[in-house]
Amino acid sequence: MKTIITLILLSISFSVSAQDFALKQLEDSPRHHEWVNIRSGDRNVHAFVAYPEVSNKALVAIIIHENRGLTDWVRSFADQLAAQGYIAIAPDLLSDFSESAKRTTDFPTSDDARNALYELKPDQITLDLTAVQAYGKSLEAGNGRTVMMGFCWGGAQTFRFATNNADMEASFVFYGNAPTEDADFVRITKPVYGFYAENDARINSELPRVEALMKTNDKSFNYEIYAGSGHAYMRSGDDPNGSEANVKARNDSWQRLLELLKSI
Repeated sequence: MKTIITLILLSISFSVSAQDFALKQLEDSPRHHEWVNIRSGDRNVHAFVAYPEVSNKALVAIIIHENRGLTDWVRSFADQLAAQGYIAIAPDLLSDFSESAKRTTDFPTSDDARNALYELKPDQITLDLTAVQAYGKSLEAGNGRTVMMGFCWGGAQTFRFATNNADMEASFVFYGNAPTEDADFVRITKPVYGFYAENDARINSELPRVEALMKTNDKSFNYEIYAGSGHAYMRSGDDPNGSEANVKARNDSWQRLLELLKSI
């Protein structure tokens, strides 16, 4: 019994530790953070906004969360982007899900949040992201230009949104699925950049098809596969306790992302 209790406590300690690094970064950040409600039809999209400490108008980056909803890590990633001079907006796409769940933190567990996320209708997601982008373009501190990026489920939504919106400057897909319909690729008008883990065959198995379709339709698709890393390496590589391969993949991806953003 003592051994079981010890293992449970160690598991709880590890889970807390895995979350603490992101929350600490947010708490220690000198940058301005705020929560906003963005109107989307008859709904409100709850969003976290991080502002850079700059004197010029900044590019706006919209960050789409993983399949557990808007977590502390996604917000900490937004703050990291703000530290580099960008306005970062992280919408909670579980906003107004039900009367009892108005945002991710209202769900009892992350599994509940994940299950709810897969009930969302694609058209609603598109409307919400369009509203968030319009909000970003309207910010006085912004330069009127927007990019989108997302992780896992958010990466898939980023790629899908690229087929529905011609107004984004670029899309950055982190280990997310591409659209399933070949005809959707015709509507892409701006560059798509991919970031993929080597040990992620579920996602990577579709890359030859995606690359061929983008080439056939004369679309810009540039991607990298990061050696030794696993799915969700951006989050796990941000954790001080992350594996060496995931930390390296995260750092290399981060540098690539910043270089690409500078070119926009």
